[in-house]
Amino acid sequence: MSVNSIQRSRAVPGRMAQGRAADRSKPYYRPYVPYLFLVPGLALYLLWSVYPLVYQLYISFFDWRIIPGQTSEFIGLANYEAVFRDNIFWLAMRNTVMYAAVTVAGQMIIGLTLALLVHRVTVAKRFFRTIYYLPVVTSWVVVSFLFIYLFSPGDGGLINFALVKLGVIDRPVSWLANSGTAWIAIYSLGIWKGMGWAMVIFLAALQGIPTELYEAAAIDGATEWQRIRYMTIPLIRRTIFFVFIALMIGGFQVFISVLLITGGGPLHRTEVALTYMFDKAFGDLHFGYGAALSYVLAVVIVVVSVVQARFFGRGDKDLEY
Repeated sequence: MSVNSIQRSRAVPGRMAQGRAADRSKPYYRPYVPYLFLVPGLALYLLWSVYPLVYQLYISFFDWRIIPGQTSEFIGLANYEAVFRDNIFWLAMRNTVMYAAVTVAGQMIIGLTLALLVHRVTVAKRFFRTIYYLPVVTSWVVVSFLFIYLFSPGDGGLINFALVKLGVIDRPVSWLANSGTAWIAIYSLGIWKGMGWAMVIFLAALQGIPTELYEAAAIDGATEWQRIRYMTIPLIRRTIFFVFIALMIGGFQVFISVLLITGGGPLHRTEVALTYMFDKAFGDLHFGYGAALSYVLAVVIVVVSVVQARFFGRGDKDLEY
């Protein structure tokens, strides 16, 4: 045996000993440790989100009583049957659908227009983004009272004052006393409150489009409208779809503005699903019926969202950027 082979054979046990020592110095990997960090957040989610939903479903099968000493009677599906026979609820649902349709269309059109204008600005772009986004972060309560002042009857309302001075109307209009004109105030608030959010999302999508595409289109003689129609809108199609779904879900959840501006009146003509649900649960103390209303509304929102995803997302598989 040569000297080199003897030295190599002696070195192998030494390297093995060093490797075992290095392994002992490394911390032992425990696969369950990452999940321990999820436990606090998951516990809070289960406590404040999942448990109330399950308990609310349980309540919907009872004639629920909150007064001490009274017994909540199990009535099965009677609350759900009453919902489908409730004409006021379906009036509220129709008003909710109309509110969502009008405000979503207004928010998307104005938001996309503002995004196109702000995208072109080279000076004070952050200022314009802040100004247009400011309504989004304001309180619904505050802006609802602001619009009550703007549309208040008599000469005290800013809208009446401006329209009378401009000669558009001869005398002040009682905007909030009539359901037809009250919806103008509610729609206006909904569009004004959400157009800034749509603008920010659209603006982020516009900034991701390469400028070389517009330059090539301009060289080919494409007009401004042609570049928007055949380039910008197709390239941000998925963003438009996302904004549409998000705003539609938010439109079905309208509550505070209607509750404060009209309270659902007159004669439930401006009632929406959540205000009617709130009135039945906390006004009439019919908590079981209110819970049933909430689950019917949830099913409607899910169905609408699925239909939108199927209908508007058909061409996304073949869409390439």
